[in-house]
This record gives sequence, C-alpha cells and structure tokens, in this order.
Amino acid sequence: MRLKNKVALITGGNSGIGLATAKVFLAEGAKVIITGRNPETLAAAQKTLGEGVLALKVDVTDVAATERAFAEAAAEFGRFDILFANAGIGGATPLGQTSLEQFERIISTNLTAVFFTVQSALPHLNDGASVILNGSVHAVLGMPGWSAYAATKGAVRSMTRNMASELAPRGIRVNQVTPGGTKTPIWAPYSQTPDAAAALEERIGGMSALGRMSEAEEIAKAALYFASDDSSNVTGIEITVDGGATSAPSGAKIFRAA
Repeated sequence: MRLKNKVALITGGNSGIGLATAKVFLAEGAKVIITGRNPETLAAAQKTLGEGVLALKVDVTDVAATERAFAEAAAEFGRFDILFANAGIGGATPLGQTSLEQFERIISTNLTAVFFTVQSALPHLNDGASVILNGSVHAVLGMPGWSAYAATKGAVRSMTRNMASELAPRGIRVNQVTPGGTKTPIWAPYSQTPDAAAALEERIGGMSALGRMSEAEEIAKAALYFASDDSSNVTGIEITVDGGATSAPSGAKIFRAA
C-alpha cells in the first residue's frame, strides 16, 4: 500500500473529488481527515468512509476556524504527510449580471482560502510532506461567463509553482491536479433532471478527445501519485485529467463526423 501509516488531510472531503480521494487514500493505507462545511454531507461521508476517519466541520474561508481545526486534527492523528487543498465552489459570473458579492465569494473560497489552507497546515506538516492543490482547465479554456472561477484557478496554478519553490527547503513538494469536466455534485445546479444531466454530460464530454467526462476517482488517482513516494522527486507541476480537452482540442468528439 502506497500510503501506509501516512496522515492525509483533505479539505472538501465530504463530496465529489475530495470524497473520491479520501476513499482512494484509505484503500492505500492512509489515515484520513476530511473537512466540509455542510454537516449533512459531512456526516454521510464519514459514514461511507468508516469510523476511523476524522470529519471536521470547517468553512475554509474562516481562517481562525481552519487553524483551530487543523491543530485539533494534528493532536488526534499526528503531523500531516499529505495535504489536499481541494475545497472549492463553482459559479458563473457573466459580465453585466454579476454582483460584487458573487465575485468575491468565489475569490474568497477558491483562491484566498487555498492559500490560508496551506498556511494553516504548515505548522503541522512533516518535512518531506506532499501538498496537492486542486486546479481546473478553466484556467486556460477562456470559457465565457466564468471569469471569477477561471481567475481563481489561474491563480492557483501560479501558487503551485511559487509554493513549490518556497517549501522546497523543507523537502515539501507542491503539485496540482487539474480536472476537466468531472462528474461531481458541482454540476447539480445545471442538471436538475435526468435529461438535463445526460445532455450536460454529452456536451461537456464531447469537448474532449476521449469523448466523455472524467470520473471523480480518476482525479483521485492523479492525487494519489502526488501523495505517494512514486512522485518523490516531482514538484511544481500539474497533471491534467481532461480527456485531451486542453492538449488535443482539435480531436474533440464534437468535431468528428461519427
């Protein structure tokens, strides 16, 4: 098992990619701590994962609460070997239709909170630990109407490299998983019926060369590579899991005749 006896902290581990990653890390022998701000989904995730998992109700935009929660987790589970700063939100911000409050909520959750998640965990990280940030192909796609979300993910992409340099003296590696369209609850507001969900999946999947959306577990397995010693001399990079949407866009399924 690649993570035997390692302690992993996953923010936003109560659903989607975070929950899938918690399952994969547990299967590989890690002790896992998850955070989430929704008590119902957090309780459901803990039940799914098992009683050995520590689940903490935390809003990552509250820096003081995050610091307290991480100190509590370290006191119970020991110092962290892996940090997956995964928590984030979606949300369109079209020009002419976006309030300052909407815009700042996305920036606060997807950018500011990521920085302070790493800073809050830092006193409890072992030397040689692995920090993983969650990015998005939105950083490079130029998708209309998603300026705030894309801006946060572009900034996280930059922070990955800056933090990799800054934490290198302690042997702490910082890398990024970069999902494309992935089947998670983040799409729920845009697919409220089975037909809408199928149409969304067809449309987003069709934008990739492999012609489908990713499963959350496929992103989790990229995070596993960064979390494990398999990537012991890898830092400051990203693994993009998007079926070729950003690297081979001309091969997208929507361009094929059949």
